[in-house]
Amino acid sequence: MTNNGYNVTGLTAEQAKELQEKFGKNILVPKKKEGFLKKVLTIISEPMFLLLIVAAIIYFILGEPRDGSIMLIFVVGIISIDVIQEWKTDKTLNALKDLSAPRITVVRDGKEIEIASEDLVPGDLMMIYEGVKIPADGIVVSCADLCVDESSLTGEPEGVWKTVFGEQQGKEQKDYWRNDYCYGGTLVTQGTGLIKVDKIGAHTEYGKIGKNVAEAPQDNTPLQKQTRKLVKTCTIIAAVLFLLVCIFTWMDIPDHSFNERLIESILSGVTLAMAMIPEEFPVILTVFLSMGAWRLAKKHSLVRKLPSVETLGEVSVLCVDKTGTITMNQMSIQDTWSPLKSEKDMFATMGMACETNAYDPMEKAMLRYCDEHDISREELFENQFISEYAFTNELKMMGHVWKKNDEIIIAAKGSPEKILTICELTDQQRQEVEERIRSMSMQGLRVIAVAKGSPKSEADIPASITECHLQLLGIVGLADPPRENVKNDIAVCRRAGIRVVMITGDNGITASAIAAKIGMDNGSQIITGEMIDNMSEEELQKAVQKVSIFSRVIPEHKMRIVKAFKDNGEIVAMTGDGVNDAPALKCADIGIAMGKRGSEVSREAADLILMDDNFSTIVETIKDGRRIYDNIRKAVGYVFTIHIPIAFSSLLAPFLGIAPAAFMLLPLHIVLLEVMIDPTCSIVLERQPAETNIMDRQPRNPKEVMLNRSLLMKSVLQGLVLFASS
Repeated sequence: MTNNGYNVTGLTAEQAKELQEKFGKNILVPKKKEGFLKKVLTIISEPMFLLLIVAAIIYFILGEPRDGSIMLIFVVGIISIDVIQEWKTDKTLNALKDLSAPRITVVRDGKEIEIASEDLVPGDLMMIYEGVKIPADGIVVSCADLCVDESSLTGEPEGVWKTVFGEQQGKEQKDYWRNDYCYGGTLVTQGTGLIKVDKIGAHTEYGKIGKNVAEAPQDNTPLQKQTRKLVKTCTIIAAVLFLLVCIFTWMDIPDHSFNERLIESILSGVTLAMAMIPEEFPVILTVFLSMGAWRLAKKHSLVRKLPSVETLGEVSVLCVDKTGTITMNQMSIQDTWSPLKSEKDMFATMGMACETNAYDPMEKAMLRYCDEHDISREELFENQFISEYAFTNELKMMGHVWKKNDEIIIAAKGSPEKILTICELTDQQRQEVEERIRSMSMQGLRVIAVAKGSPKSEADIPASITECHLQLLGIVGLADPPRENVKNDIAVCRRAGIRVVMITGDNGITASAIAAKIGMDNGSQIITGEMIDNMSEEELQKAVQKVSIFSRVIPEHKMRIVKAFKDNGEIVAMTGDGVNDAPALKCADIGIAMGKRGSEVSREAADLILMDDNFSTIVETIKDGRRIYDNIRKAVGYVFTIHIPIAFSSLLAPFLGIAPAAFMLLPLHIVLLEVMIDPTCSIVLERQPAETNIMDRQPRNPKEVMLNRSLLMKSVLQGLVLFASS
């Protein structure tokens, strides 16, 4: 089986395996695995382990080989614990990366299968469509209305219309960038295509310029910076106290020999320094965040960027799409109206305006309705297809041009506001239609207008849908009921101090009706996309303080809405699914992409991927984010509390002239406590369930320090009580 000379059965599994062995994975920079020895050296270079090794050496110098050997055994034990924890963490993070890895549909062995994009090999036939980020360079074998945004490579914002390879043979190709070739890293904005992979990984055009981006180091998260700063501060204090304890110990034993005084002084100082440095903090943070992300993945919320787990507890505004997130995305036609005597012509035109292989739930409902009224798909699509008026966010309408017998038919559908602008109506007719639209919208129905045109010949077909002069056939009202638990989830968000904002492309009356059903605040106040266009940034910033419904919004408006909330000091989480939603998702503090209906581009831009597209999952994720942060604070408080009595005992001994061994606080004992503290934090506290009132309190202040004054005082007091009681 061939297409333009290409074998469209694709590669065989055996061929793909051989080619991958030859060319490697489709990745820009192969990930270098950190060797075991390097991991061990990194751990040993920590201040705590250097002190342990110094203490072991001192034991050997003192002629205590048994204690020195035990110290070294403990050092090996702690290193083993740290390596195992790091291995588990890496394994968890790699599993999360595998779950969120980009995928692509290819033809292999004559069948369409989905594989990880990194498994593409030269010669593969990949299928691309709207919303896909092209993962490799390749030749266009076939395409239909294929338009690609190549601005990531060329800097040009205009989409590039692609042609099949060979169709432009003989024509002069002046530009470096070809129209019969697709490039990795670019975005499909419209249409479909079959591409034969030519280059992968670093050999692609994107690979040549994107290698440095791929190798760029990731910055530490806010919590990582806090913990490192805390450990650094404690280390500095420990160093100062180390010197003081060494001096006091030296002065306290004047009758000892010089070597004995020196060794005893250093040993006392090392003991205190070890007790003072809470080196567990970075380990706690990494383990808690990675394990928390893994638990979220089990609840259909896939974390793509680990810092977002920290931010979840700070969310104060949640911007969500109406369709599919708040509602079930299971549409059905509930009401119809037509000015004609018979509605059958309207139903047939509505069906002809749908895609032949409908993906959109609304179009599926329309075709199902046609079938229920004895209008089969064969009857709708057996005619000659001439051209298409593609749907865009700006137009909010679309159409197909068919030739039925000798008649040319333009079948169009879209938002009533837009369709009415291209229909010829009297004032009375327009008033009647608008009243019907309002009536359906107030029932919470999504209203779609259907119109028809009959050009005399193909030459008379308008170039764009806005140039058409059509006859309005009627309107249909589609119901998309709210999800079962949304009303309860909205109430939970309200108690948690999280404001829910609905952003929709639907009209305001429908959105307001849905808002009333689910108990949203300020459901009667609406801002439309047109109103946003006429607002300055300052006006919008003021308006979003009171309004919770934004209707007839396009992706560009979403970006402005998010920015307005952020300028007001809010921490914003936002959902999105389309190609054009990516900028707004990146702008939000937490971008949430839809896993089922979201485009690959939106998923790549997001911090979280919602695998079930369910509003309840978002609320549960925020709750878990708060729990994870709470448990990190508990663990930090626990570690600090444990270190207080150890440090005070180590400090008190030399001042009272008591040998550290009398308190059983030699470095050996400190190490034993370290072995107990780390697993306790990692195993017990990480699994702590959420507090019963966790969703009854306001979002966390982003400026809040993890070990704040109240937690520090509490930990110090608890530590002093432990010290006094011991």
